[in-house]
Amino acid sequence: MPPRRPVRTALAAVAVALLVPAAAACGLEGAGATPTAAAPDKLWPELTPASSPAFELGEVDTQVIKGVTVPGGDIRAVDPVRVVAKEIAAHPDEYTDGKYAETARRMADCGRAGEDGSGDSGDRGRERCPVLRAYYRDLTGDGRDDLTLGFRKLPGNLTAVRVYTARGDRLVEVMAYEDAVSGVELAGRSVIIRAPSEVAGYEYRLQWTWDPQQRAMLLTHDEMLRTGDPKRSPRPKSSAAPASPSGSASGR
Repeated sequence: MPPRRPVRTALAAVAVALLVPAAAACGLEGAGATPTAAAPDKLWPELTPASSPAFELGEVDTQVIKGVTVPGGDIRAVDPVRVVAKEIAAHPDEYTDGKYAETARRMADCGRAGEDGSGDSGDRGRERCPVLRAYYRDLTGDGRDDLTLGFRKLPGNLTAVRVYTARGDRLVEVMAYEDAVSGVELAGRSVIIRAPSEVAGYEYRLQWTWDPQQRAMLLTHDEMLRTGDPKRSPRPKSSAAPASPSGSASGR
């Protein structure tokens, strides 16, 4: 799924407009009594309600990863590097012959993913391998670990985030998103992605949560948050227990 930049540009423009009166209000003292709560005003009641979305965001797109099996339904037995290699092979126009060809080239520096998630081909290989450490946690609520992995889309600063679950011996992708990521967290049944904003001192926070009816991770929250630093967005602090990295015990 491509980054949602068109939507974010609009959000940034709205945020700038809201910041001006908010800044002016900061200098007031004794604002007086709190206004009485009122019901929201419904605008343009004559508009016909939309029955279909204007943009396809692919929130419920899931797919079986062909060529990758899950032995005994144990997703920890799956090689994350192989999973990324299969995605690259399935989209040669984007990777092998496309704008992320550097990612495809650097896959040769990845061995079998180890404790650091980036291969076993030495320090240089670990530094060059685009596949990041794999994390395991039960995100679907079935009592078994699911796989969260990321890889860099090079050249550039995009990071792809993917979530996979096992259905029998099949590996199924239940979430796919990519952006200029500043932080990723796992909390409960959710994946939280933080990304820089066009507005100084703010960042985007997107939360994807497992939906048992759709059997996919749905985008349940998309908001802009103040970081407190007008110059840059600080590294986010996770409020949840850390997920278990590749090769370690489950973080449930």
